[in-house]
Amino acid sequence: MQEFPLFATDEDLPERFGWSVSAQICPECNELEIHLLKGIPTFEYDEYTGVNLEKEYDENTIWPMSTARVCPTEVPEDLKSDFLEAAAVLAISPKASAALSRRCLQHLLREHSKVKRADLSHEIAELLNRHILPTDLEEQLDAVRNIGNFAAHPQKDKMSGEILPVEPHEAEWNLDVLEELFDHYFVRPERMRLKKEELNSKLLAAGKPLLK
Repeated sequence: MQEFPLFATDEDLPERFGWSVSAQICPECNELEIHLLKGIPTFEYDEYTGVNLEKEYDENTIWPMSTARVCPTEVPEDLKSDFLEAAAVLAISPKASAALSRRCLQHLLREHSKVKRADLSHEIAELLNRHILPTDLEEQLDAVRNIGNFAAHPQKDKMSGEILPVEPHEAEWNLDVLEELFDHYFVRPERMRLKKEELNSKLLAAGKPLLK
């Protein structure tokens, strides 16, 4: 693995931290991989090894960016774009991921659930009060508020999409709930529509009344 001479330090920290970029060719797919490493630098440098880290604390893959998730084709493009971007940055910045997923959720609630425009917490509450979702999905959506701890961070209610603090596992949970909502609002209805069309074709061929 070759390391390139890119690093930064912060002298105000108790220990001097450094960042190093490493790159390698994946032996399986033969594609470039780039990693960002954080640790304590040795301040040793030469043209071959770049800046070395005496001790590594963290490593993130910054290329290729992988969402590790897919978005169904039935989902509208505006929602799909925010969801995939939120998934792509999850490992690098949970705060940014949570901001994108909250914005995606709010857009879904407003445009496809027709909730009254308010802050995100109240929009979720309005939908839950209608009791039109499956019980398990209602519980998952309610947990978005609980895990997100809107009471502790009230600006999350009013500024969906802003980069704000996140609670442990909040960003990943938001993505999980969005996947379930996509299935409920878009995937299952389209699947049932296609099944109904197929059945009506058979009923028509048999001369029987069609399903309405």
